[in-house]
Amino acid sequence: MRIFGAKIGKKVIIRPSVHIQYPWNVTIADYSWIGDNVVLYSLGEIKIGSNTVISQRSYLCAGTHNYQHPDFSIEAKTIVIESECWLATDVFIGPGVTVGRGTVVGSRSSVFNSLPAGKVCYGYPAKIVKNRIVDGI
Repeated sequence: MRIFGAKIGKKVIIRPSVHIQYPWNVTIADYSWIGDNVVLYSLGEIKIGSNTVISQRSYLCAGTHNYQHPDFSIEAKTIVIESECWLATDVFIGPGVTVGRGTVVGSRSSVFNSLPAGKVCYGYPAKIVKNRIVDGI
């Protein structure tokens, strides 16, 4: 990925089945893990912090179409997954979303709006369920 312009930190694990649309739009910090069959649809930037897990079959979509324009022009919007987060299996993250530091998003959740730090969230759409209790968050 580095050869194609991705900014990848130390000890990052990217499973071989991961699909990255435009590697030059992807930054992954130290000690993070990207699981099997994850899609980083990086029309816009995707920034993943350190010590973060993106579990299998999750889909981060950093682009959309302008439905109000006759040609449905593409709009790129940055996604930020801050450090110490866990996106469980099959999570969808929409364009322009930030997931705050230390937040956990439950399996099969869809995230269309940014989530604050230090929370446990799940659902369609994902909602805050409770605080995540971790030292330092």
